[in-house]
Amino acid sequence: MAEEKSFKYVIFGADTSAGYAAREFARQGLKHGELAIISNEPASNKIFGLGDIDIETNTNLSKNYICGGTGEESQSHQWYKDKGIELILSTEIIKADLSTKSLFSTDGTIFKYQTLIVATGSTCVRLSECGFQDTNAKNIFYLRDIKDADQLALTMETKKKRTVVVIGGGYRGFEVSASLTVNNYEVTMVFPEPWIMHWLFSAEIASFYEGYYANKGIKIIKSTKATGFSTNSNGEVTEVKLDDGRTLEADMVLLDGGGRPMTSLFRGQVVEEKGGLKTDGFFKTSVSNVYAIGDVATFPMKLYGDMRRVEHVNHAFKSAEHAVKAIKAAEEGRLIQEYDYLPFYNSRAFDLSWQFYGDNVGQSVLFGDNDPKSPKAKFGTYWVKDGKVVGSFLEGGVVEENNAIARVARTQPSVGSLEVLSNVGELLIGSRVNRNRVLVSCHI
Repeated sequence: MAEEKSFKYVIFGADTSAGYAAREFARQGLKHGELAIISNEPASNKIFGLGDIDIETNTNLSKNYICGGTGEESQSHQWYKDKGIELILSTEIIKADLSTKSLFSTDGTIFKYQTLIVATGSTCVRLSECGFQDTNAKNIFYLRDIKDADQLALTMETKKKRTVVVIGGGYRGFEVSASLTVNNYEVTMVFPEPWIMHWLFSAEIASFYEGYYANKGIKIIKSTKATGFSTNSNGEVTEVKLDDGRTLEADMVLLDGGGRPMTSLFRGQVVEEKGGLKTDGFFKTSVSNVYAIGDVATFPMKLYGDMRRVEHVNHAFKSAEHAVKAIKAAEEGRLIQEYDYLPFYNSRAFDLSWQFYGDNVGQSVLFGDNDPKSPKAKFGTYWVKDGKVVGSFLEGGVVEENNAIARVARTQPSVGSLEVLSNVGELLIGSRVNRNRVLVSCHI
């Protein structure tokens, strides 16, 4: 007879949001044995904030636990044990029956729950799905794949040559290319879009980073697709083939090919939208006792009046926290406010640091110095749609300046002149008095 285990709450998946949801349950009050986290991944996973490669040291981030370094209590293995949270790892769930509140594993164990939180996150798009040849070549690593992390670290330690091709010009490719270069790797980026970070940056923003990266020695090949690989007698990659006939030398290839929400187990049982599980403003799905958080949730973006899915650690944290608060409030007959998220993205590369808030739609207005040769470039961009500022970006901002652009994106002030708006941007990065003026008023 199959073994059966029952829990009041089950968090299913190892997305970063799972660790944050566990933390919020602990804050809200949790009895030992009430909560379990089930994942097919081993102990070194995103529940603890693990699994990414620290390019600076070529090691797995084995001590970079969720909340570690944030002033919060680090969520190590011992933390979960102390809180009475059961970690059921390296366990593959092959079936979810939401009508009976049951999850079925490959070894026959049935996990019963009262409330389920889906935190499965996204899986990387595989080369074979994109028409690539020679997809089994060695030393090709997916930047999203936790299982590749340890092998990548080992390869970086043992490789004598240091020639890397990064395929993709997205978030991960943007950051890892900089880290590799700092560690004396020869890096070439290849992507099909007309400029780097095409999904977020304007052409003017991208021109700065492309120029800066080029000055650091990174080769950037735009509007070009990688199509396949050449290998040596050991099956290791030696070249990357491009669609224009060129080949690039490569001892390692890192892939930033985008992701896909992991929703297949729930198909036909939960309403889906835009690739994710559709939720309300409390992250409840169409099944009343099932919630979805992080990458996998398509939720109401209250600020813009539409449904969106967001992949970022900021949303992972906030959605997890909100969902757990909503669950506990419902149990106690209380109401909380609906999720009201301001989109946020940020990154640090070399000695650069940027933040973005809001929506990058409409007309972009550049301000400041975006010359990549400037000793200390500082610039930003506003996006204007229907006469209102809906998005804001700033490179090199201090805390109060970043707070100011966040407030502008949140309040969406009306703008009468794009030239005036550009001047306001110049004020923002001017003297402290001017920064405070923009921060307090946000009127344009």
